Amino acid sequence: MANAKIIKTKWLPDVEEHDYPAAGSYLTLLYTEEKVAEMMARFRDATVVQFKAKDIFRASHLSLLGVSNSHVEKDREKIKKGKSLSPLLLLRDQQLGKVVIADGYHRLCAIYEINEDALIQCKII
Repeated sequence: MANAKIIKTKWLPDVEEHDYPAAGSYLTLLYTEEKVAEMMARFRDATVVQFKAKDIFRASHLSLLGVSNSHVEKDREKIKKGKSLSPLLLLRDQQLGKVVIADGYHRLCAIYEINEDALIQCKII
């Protein structure tokens, strides 16, 4: 793998609109609707920043989805074809002591598989 060409991930300049309701739906499982509404407003105002894929995984305490996951495969194909991905939505939950991936878990898994040191575009609140 040392001679393999590392594929560079391309990013959209901002989060795709449909990712906000997806994140809200997921976050509503963990937090009250009022809290989620406040979070969504903060996400929309947040600036896109970047962190290494491996650091997001460590901070989230999640495991990597397998290569057979259809959503991960779809995102991996997008990366290989040079299509731009939507930035992730991340939430710092100090009570849980971890980062919650509100949207973009499959994208993160696809990128990590290609390059764990890749810089991931995201909004974090």
